[in-house]
Amino acid sequence: MSDITRIPNKTLPSKSSVAIYRLPGGGGFLWAVATSPDKTLDIAGQTLGALGVLDRYLKDAGLDRTRIVKAEIVVTDHDNKPEFDRAWASWMPDGFGPVRSFVQSVMPEGDLVEIIITAALTA
Repeated sequence: MSDITRIPNKTLPSKSSVAIYRLPGGGGFLWAVATSPDKTLDIAGQTLGALGVLDRYLKDAGLDRTRIVKAEIVVTDHDNKPEFDRAWASWMPDGFGPVRSFVQSVMPEGDLVEIIITAALTA
């Protein structure tokens, strides 16, 4: 049995949507990436859609939002940061905000935001 579990990306199985590494003594890390399933939404809607995908990954691993220690946010337009921040703040419990970066990049057509997280597994 491997100490690393990977959940392949549905459209490109040679990459993972989620990877979980379990430390030998307990604990470990979950890494996950998500975009919104609905590409027709604005930045706030796509943010909440991607966060909903991340919620499912966390739940499947027995975790919740409070276990996220790092988040990397990639957007197509940095000017959308205020709208993103409002959606993020409505989702992330106060006092549990992870270390977070926010960068602009070219992304596939329709995607406005991609969110990558690292979460700590319980010991």
